[in-house]
Amino acid sequence: MSTMILLTLGFALSLGAVYLVMPSYISALKRMGMNQEVSEYALEEFKQKAKTPIMGGLLFVIFPVIAAIVIKPDMLRSSEAIFVILSYLSYCLIGFLDDFLILKYHNNLGLSPKLKLLMQLVFSFILYFLFRPLMTNTVYFPFLHKELNIGWLYLPFMIFMYAAEANAVNFTDGMDGLCAGVSFFALLPFILLALSEGHLNLAVLIICVLGGLLGYLYYNHFPAKIFMGDSGSLALGGLFAALAVVMHKEIVLFFAGGVFVWEMFCVVLQLTSVILFHRRIFSYTPIHYAFRLKGIAEKRIVSSFWVISFGCAFIGFLIGVFG
Repeated sequence: MSTMILLTLGFALSLGAVYLVMPSYISALKRMGMNQEVSEYALEEFKQKAKTPIMGGLLFVIFPVIAAIVIKPDMLRSSEAIFVILSYLSYCLIGFLDDFLILKYHNNLGLSPKLKLLMQLVFSFILYFLFRPLMTNTVYFPFLHKELNIGWLYLPFMIFMYAAEANAVNFTDGMDGLCAGVSFFALLPFILLALSEGHLNLAVLIICVLGGLLGYLYYNHFPAKIFMGDSGSLALGGLFAALAVVMHKEIVLFFAGGVFVWEMFCVVLQLTSVILFHRRIFSYTPIHYAFRLKGIAEKRIVSSFWVISFGCAFIGFLIGVFG
């Protein structure tokens, strides 16, 4: 089967599965009262979204993985693909536990921040040692055309990257269609680079995730009928980090996921300023809310972030190809 047929089938199968199952899934969640609790980061006007079902991310995690394995069964013999799949699923599990506790106790607490972070650190630590042969302990620096072997320091570097990416994606999940759209564009350079470098298994997996995200976006664009929850946002963070590790594109991820980096940087800067100087730098963080406070419509903010994400993805792709 040709590469183009594989990719087309994977994309169509994943997109179709999420698109067709989502209405029944949303109805089931509503019957069970599994609705969004108001985030501690949310503005007052976003409280009206409190009755929107969450955990939509489960579908664009589970269905793409199944579709990828159905389309290309020998993927399960690839250490690279298994590493990425396990990263995707394990971080989805952390998010699912967080969402489940939020729904069970009807508050927005879920897992404590310390426990959630600890689980992320433990999972990435386990993944490193389970797939030790994949780890070259090197970081490639584009344009310098040099690989720096950092030895045992790669372990804390990888753990930090997983935690930072997962939480950065999580911070970006705050408006209808925002996180899913930004993630869609940020994944594009990775599928192109995977194809150009012969990582066919990864390319099939990524195209399936893209199809799942697009199917989810149909129901998540403004006004959203469902939210991804931490089940989706943490899973996407784990996916991005895993792809960067196995493809040796850690620097590419920094640029391709520029919107996530920006969101995280603003949150860290705000917290640091509040703790040290007892004053805010931004009117609100995560930063997308600050634009809403300025009176910019939510749909315009989201579309603008999509455009920025596409630009970041293009830069990341150029760095990956010519760097």
